[in-house]
Amino acid sequence: MEQGARHVTRSAPEVTPARKGPVRRLYDWMLHWAETPHGPVALAGLSAAESSFFPIPPDPLLVALALGASKKALRFAAICTAASVVGGLIGYLIGAGLWGALAEPFFRYVPGVTPEAFERVRSLYDRYDFWAIFLAGLTPLPYKVFTISAGVFGVNLGIFVVASILSRGLRFFLVAGLIYRFGPPVKEFIDRHFNTLTWAFGVLLILGFVVIELVL
Repeated sequence: MEQGARHVTRSAPEVTPARKGPVRRLYDWMLHWAETPHGPVALAGLSAAESSFFPIPPDPLLVALALGASKKALRFAAICTAASVVGGLIGYLIGAGLWGALAEPFFRYVPGVTPEAFERVRSLYDRYDFWAIFLAGLTPLPYKVFTISAGVFGVNLGIFVVASILSRGLRFFLVAGLIYRFGPPVKEFIDRHFNTLTWAFGVLLILGFVVIELVL
């Protein structure tokens, strides 16, 4: 009979990586384009799609591309802005000409596009058409809801285009400009505070509406 304690070595249980959800997988797929020669083309396509039906904004890909080539950061911002405005016009045309046929599938399958959201946007357009579009283009609000509904509710096309160019340009050039000026150290700051900063600006804008109402 063996004396003493017998030491049994047990292998540590294998840890199964948490399964990524569909949105996270889509996000990772989007970012991989930054490592390919087709990054700018992917940025343009993503920016246009996000303005009309795609659920993920182009900002992460813009940041990744700009960090990889900071001297081209402003060029990437210009691509992002132009493509986003074109995508917004596609959304506008969907709302103006095809909404009767496409409303049901959009409400069912496109994240953020709901009848309730459309009703809230309608009330904004009744009073603040330019500023409603500007706020949506600048902040994390679902811009596609505003582009499509602008066509549905007949918002003036000139107002729509100008508000889209200014808001999308400010949003993307602000991010790209920081990277162009400060380089990689700014990435952590942008990642951590982007939504907070844009929402803070949006709150200030809304407070401006309130002040105007009180004064006028």
